[in-house]
Amino acid sequence: TTFRVQLDNGHVVTAHLSGKMRKHYIRILTGDRVTVQLTPYDLSKGRITYRAR
Repeated sequence: TTFRVQLDNGHVVTAHLSGKMRKHYIRILTGDRVTVQLTPYDLSKGRITYRAR
């Protein structure tokens, strides 16, 4: 599943869950603050690595 994530600077990127988050069934809801790793090749795609409480 892919998510649309709005960064702090206002840009919107598409991101998917990292493998460990998928493995441990960590759910992402609308409005959650997350940490995103962006790919250096395509700055519009990334990976969600952490969900803030």
